[in-house]
Amino acid sequence: MGYHGWQGNPPGTEDEARRRIVKAAMACVDRVGLAKTSMSVVASEAGVTRQTVYRYFPRLADILSAVALAGVEDFAARMARHLASFGSPAEVAVESVVFGVLEVPREPYLGLLLQAGESDFFTVAVTSPESFALGARILRDVPVDWAGAGIATDDELQGLAEILMRLFLSFLQHPSTPALTDDRLRALVRRWIGPALQ
Repeated sequence: MGYHGWQGNPPGTEDEARRRIVKAAMACVDRVGLAKTSMSVVASEAGVTRQTVYRYFPRLADILSAVALAGVEDFAARMARHLASFGSPAEVAVESVVFGVLEVPREPYLGLLLQAGESDFFTVAVTSPESFALGARILRDVPVDWAGAGIATDDELQGLAEILMRLFLSFLQHPSTPALTDDRLRALVRRWIGPALQ
């Protein structure tokens, strides 16, 4: 495996090379913003040629996707902290949707896919089995009585996570006109999701 450049410190594996390119892309987004982040800028930041970057990421969208996914765990941790302050399964479900709708566009990396027009990748990422499993893990860790709400198995919790994630994805990709206020969004989700969990 040949490496060119890498600022005199070539990576030991293909995975490490990809991680370093993603880290370079994150630094570029932080420094110059999404609009000015290009394959050339990322290559320069990583200390490699553009051809090296293309070897690991055929399109800029692929790099942005990897950058966005790198921010998922931090986002999940923040959501879990937010949801921990609610006392019932219905409140947790409603707030998970509202949190997703309000916070994903503000996320420095996760919001990139929406800003860059990569909604297809965003849809695939959010509706993947791995995402549903992450959503179920977040819900499972919130100290509420899921069994009392009729959700007794891991499969049922993952099913709930899937419904909630598909709902917040819909609100993100197809916002209401006129836009819903936070309170109206919360009331709408509570009206239709709440009764299923009581």
